[in-house]
Amino acid sequence: MSEKLFYLKEDAYFEPLFNQWYAWSYLLPPVTGARYIVNTHKRIMMSFVNNYELHISAAKEAVVTGGEFLNCSAEQVEDIQRLLTKIDTDCAELVQLSKAINQLDELLAQHTSGQTIEALYAQVPSELSGYVELCMDLQHRPSYRLIEPLLYKSRFYRPQLQSLSFGLISRVHDRPFVLSTPRLPDENHLQIGIDYNNAFVDQLCRAREIPLKEAEIQALFHGLNTQGGLDYRELFSDTAPAVPYQPVNTGVRLQYTGHAGFLIESQHVAILIDPVIASRGPQYAGDTFSFSELPPKIDYILLTHNHQDHVNLETLLQLRYKTGKIIVPKNNGGTLADPSIRLLLKQLQFDVIEVDELDEIPLPAGKITSIPFLGEHGDLNVRSKTAWLIELAGKKCFFGADSANPDINLYRHMADVLADIDIYAIGMECVGAPYTWLYGALHSKMVPKAIKDSRRLDGSDCQQAFCVVAILKPKAVCIYALGLEPWFKYFMGLEYEENSKQLLESNRMIEVCREIGIPAERMNGRRIFQL
Repeated sequence: MSEKLFYLKEDAYFEPLFNQWYAWSYLLPPVTGARYIVNTHKRIMMSFVNNYELHISAAKEAVVTGGEFLNCSAEQVEDIQRLLTKIDTDCAELVQLSKAINQLDELLAQHTSGQTIEALYAQVPSELSGYVELCMDLQHRPSYRLIEPLLYKSRFYRPQLQSLSFGLISRVHDRPFVLSTPRLPDENHLQIGIDYNNAFVDQLCRAREIPLKEAEIQALFHGLNTQGGLDYRELFSDTAPAVPYQPVNTGVRLQYTGHAGFLIESQHVAILIDPVIASRGPQYAGDTFSFSELPPKIDYILLTHNHQDHVNLETLLQLRYKTGKIIVPKNNGGTLADPSIRLLLKQLQFDVIEVDELDEIPLPAGKITSIPFLGEHGDLNVRSKTAWLIELAGKKCFFGADSANPDINLYRHMADVLADIDIYAIGMECVGAPYTWLYGALHSKMVPKAIKDSRRLDGSDCQQAFCVVAILKPKAVCIYALGLEPWFKYFMGLEYEENSKQLLESNRMIEVCREIGIPAERMNGRRIFQL
């Protein structure tokens, strides 16, 4: 009799943590991470300790999901206080690094003469000395550039603050929102104190498709530093995944993978865009695209921009063992608001290609072109964003993610490049989060309310999106799900009503496209196009 084999369960989910908080792409780089630890994590936890009744009450209201309220109980106040103490001890150097940014901002704000700033190097806080270049713009205003590669080699890059948390959707029903609450050990989760580059991560994630023997599972978990009430053996099942991968036999197949993700394949290449892959929980099993449906090898992963729902570390780490290359947009080279995606992913052992606007990557019978991306970043000079044009076996697909269209002339200039598109995919989150939701922690001073509310992280509305369609005349239009998929609420935190502007605008977009004979639909759940 053959020995029984075990797969990582389809409803097992994986959360990378940093200092007990859900890890995302601005939390791991040393300087932006320091800012979020001090200006977001510490501030929210102090608020909870000082007024936990308010947080507990607010966390029960679905309308404030995604707000800055800890989803913890009164019994966990002491646990949160311990995390606050840990910030002042284990993260003391990062706290000082954040303070140094405040001091540097103040130093440069006082330099108003427009004359040389070389003398200011001697006044740069010690934590930043040697890690920044001081500079002036053409209006003679001082600023600075972080030397990012050197910071990753410094004491401020802290893999020892990384850990992993595992759970089962069948035990929690729906995953709690990840961005506003630290992950404390509890009876429904297993936390493991290792960094993301530990060989354990790839070995475990590979078990979603290549099963392990019981002895191999025991060896995998042997000696690990674990906390929580979930036994590691509960993460495994001897039942193979319910929906296996189906190879492409002919032409080009395009599959919507959820949120802003697409998988585009021919017989020769597989390309995954902005993956956020759902663990298949029992309540949404028929609706979700999950890990078992991915090909054995992903040749390229394309990332459009550096927001947590597009550079999704949770998914990327689970796909690392089967990923060839990741293609990312180039950043501004050291500005605080625009950390390098390439440098981050290199620390996590990915093979990364960085591209500039209109760069091309050759494919078998095709190519990938990076397309300029406007909007959705609060008017900041963030360069690390790109849309993608994929040409494969005679088919052309455009993936615009959350890009907006404040200047239609950009697309007029690119009309030849974008001609004869088969699929035009775009997000329409036209009422995005306030500016401070993502970027507030980077500031040294309070951002005025008028700025916070006017510089929202908006994508396209109907007028902006349709202007592009009217020029390009694609064969079909796909609108991303806008956060409507309930299995992704754990990171989206959105609650729409029937008259929400995002739904009204996307519904109108579908109507006006159909009026000119172009089929359009809003993605939600499964969708496959055979091109």
